[in-house]
Amino acid sequence: MRSSSDERETTIDDPGLRIQEAVWDDTHVSFETFREPLDSTPLHRGLPDDRCQCPHWGYVLTGQARIIYADREEILREGDAYYLPPGHHVAYEAGTETLEFSPNGPFLETMEVAARNLEALKD
Repeated sequence: MRSSSDERETTIDDPGLRIQEAVWDDTHVSFETFREPLDSTPLHRGLPDDRCQCPHWGYVLTGQARIIYADREEILREGDAYYLPPGHHVAYEAGTETLEFSPNGPFLETMEVAARNLEALKD
């Protein structure tokens, strides 16, 4: 399977964030561009431990992100391949671009909660 930029669905394209997505069988593929800093912590409220419970595998194309676990933090930098186990938050710096793979079922469950929390933050 493959996905070119003109074939992927752009699901978010606002001044701070652009996300293009594809689904391959049970794998969610996401190209993410963080034009402004973004801390995912408030988006995970209501999930177990108020943390993302979906595992992710990916690659940092540009920029940097801080991964926040209950007991430690890690920094991901340009050129890093990564695995994020369940139980994390991510704080992205402006200018960060990632390519990420996640199991589609857990990803959709997490995004349902994140979307509700995002709407609540806008109010």
